[in-house]
Amino acid sequence: MIRSSVVKLSNALLRTLAAFVAVSVAQTVARAVATFLLPSSAGMPLVPSHFTQWMLLANALTVAALSILALRSEWRGWRLGAALAAIPLAITVVNGIEGIVFMPNSPIAWPSIFLQCAITAALSIPAWMLLFGRRPAALEAHYHHIAAQSRTGRAWKFVVSDLAYVLCYLTAGSIIFPYVKDFYATQKLPSMPMVLELELLLRGPAFVVLCLLLMRMLGLPRLTSAVVVGLLFTLFGGVALVIPNPYFPDAVRWTHFCEVTSSNFVFGTIVAWLWGQPRLVHPKALAHAA
Repeated sequence: MIRSSVVKLSNALLRTLAAFVAVSVAQTVARAVATFLLPSSAGMPLVPSHFTQWMLLANALTVAALSILALRSEWRGWRLGAALAAIPLAITVVNGIEGIVFMPNSPIAWPSIFLQCAITAALSIPAWMLLFGRRPAALEAHYHHIAAQSRTGRAWKFVVSDLAYVLCYLTAGSIIFPYVKDFYATQKLPSMPMVLELELLLRGPAFVVLCLLLMRMLGLPRLTSAVVVGLLFTLFGGVALVIPNPYFPDAVRWTHFCEVTSSNFVFGTIVAWLWGQPRLVHPKALAHAA
C-alpha cells in the first residue's frame, strides 16, 4: 500500500517536472517567434533583475497547479490538453484587455504578449496530452455539479457569480487604491461606467466560466471544491504579478498582487460553493453525461 502510494507520487512528480520543462521550452520558442514576427513590439525595454528566476518560479507554480487538475480530471486526450492550455491563455488575454483599457498609453507590448501566450498554449497541448492524457481512466466517483442543474438554475447562479466578481473586484480595489493612487495619477484611467461594463461583461463572465471549468475537472464535494478552486484560481490569476517588469514599480506590483490574490480567492470560493452539490456521481454516469 505504502509502496504503491510512493510509486504513484513519484510518477506524478516526474510528469509534472516533464510538463514544466515542456512549457518552459514552448515559452522560449514562442518568445523567439514573436520577436521575429513583431520585432518592433516584442520583448520588454529593460529586463529587470532576476527576471528569469521569477519567471521560472511562476512557470513552476502554474504547471504544478495544472498538473493537479490533470491528475484529478477524468478527461483524457486532446480534451484534457486543450483545457489545461486554455486556462493560462484565457487569463492572460482577459487581463491584457483590461490592461489596454486601463493603461492605453502604456508601452506594454500586448500584441507580442498575446502572440507568445497563444503559441505557448498551442505547443503545450500535445505535451499535456502525452504526459497526462493517456493514463487509464480513474475509477473513483466524481462530484458533478453543472450538468444536473436546470437552465434557470444555471442562469441565476451565473448572474450572481458575475455580480460577486464585480463586488470582490471593487472592494479589493478600494482597499488598495490609496497605495497606488500616485502611480495611477500619471495614467489615463477609464470612467467608472466603463470599468463596470468591462468587469460585468468580460472579466466577470470569463472568470466564472474558468472557475466552473476548474470545478468540473476536479470533481470534488462542495466544501473541498470551494477551497481548492479558490486556491487554484488565486494562483492562476495572480502568479504573473510575482514576475518583475519595467512597467509597474515593485511597490505597485506587490500591492496589486495582494489585491488580486485576496479577491480571486474569495470569488473562486463563492462560485464553487454556489454551484457545488453534495451529490456523488459514478464515473459511468459522468461519461454518459459528457
